[in-house]
Amino acid sequence: MTAAKDVRDLGEDQVTGATIWLTGLPSAGKTTIANELAGRLRDEGHRVEVLDGDEIREFLSAGLGFSREDRHINVQRIGFVSELLASNGVKVLVPVIAPFADSRETVRKRHQSEGTPYLEVHVATPVDVCSVRDVKGLYAKQAAGEISGLTGVDDPYEAPESPDLRIESQDQTVQESAAALYALLGERGLL
Repeated sequence: MTAAKDVRDLGEDQVTGATIWLTGLPSAGKTTIANELAGRLRDEGHRVEVLDGDEIREFLSAGLGFSREDRHINVQRIGFVSELLASNGVKVLVPVIAPFADSRETVRKRHQSEGTPYLEVHVATPVDVCSVRDVKGLYAKQAAGEISGLTGVDDPYEAPESPDLRIESQDQTVQESAAALYALLGERGLL
């Protein structure tokens, strides 16, 4: 194990990477906020990657289902990739549901053991707002009985008890949500 890096002690020429994990229900706004922040960070010259949950499922976790075990494996794979990128100076935005607290905590501990900055952001949009947004039509399909196991409806979602930041996207614009996250990065010495 290595000691955690104090990012405030890094030299000006050293690029600080970090994993910023945005967890929340389907259609909470995680990816939209991540993409908004990624654009701002890229405009400022930061190295940024967005590890979108849907893309990860297609390319890195193909074949995994939605059982508790498969969801845990998926989150651990994403956590490994994000830590690898972050430890090499990339700001990694991870808009992934990650419904189980123990899975998220395992990812946090991996980052801590490697001395890599990690922030957990809870996009705490209520299920009734998410179901109105219904970006992928999942809530409608669940209501029609076409699918089951929808996180936060008929499958568990364990909200973070002490996230680094809680965003209530129903009460602010995407730009305001991204700005709050940007401010947190600044407070933590990650810009």
